[in-house]
Amino acid sequence: MGIFDVAVVFWIFVAIAAVAGIAGDVIKRRQTLEPLRLAIERGQQLDPQVLDKLLAGTERAERIDPTHLQIGGIITAASGIGVALLSWFIAQVNAHAFYPIMGVGVVAICVGVGLLVAAHVLARQRKQEESADRTA
Repeated sequence: MGIFDVAVVFWIFVAIAAVAGIAGDVIKRRQTLEPLRLAIERGQQLDPQVLDKLLAGTERAERIDPTHLQIGGIITAASGIGVALLSWFIAQVNAHAFYPIMGVGVVAICVGVGLLVAAHVLARQRKQEESADRTA
């Protein structure tokens, strides 16, 4: 089995895992809302406490913390810098490997910077929401 075959199998696995995760979430959400749908179809009066309890599971309980994005961005960017430096050391043994490995490092740095930008945007949005809630 060549390296190309391994890469194709890996990406097929990633695609299947992603689709399975999405499908699992959809199925779980449907099962959670099924009693609510049945009650509405039968014309039953819904207790607000029961309704809140059923709908609480469908909402996202946790919000993304900008600090977690910053930590991930710092770690990812630092890893990219490390891989970029590694490309120089490997180029001493195999000059043809310099640019491919440097490219992987640059991609990791870009992902890290993207996470840091997302953390900054999210933190700014949270501040705006909090200031709007205080004035309202």
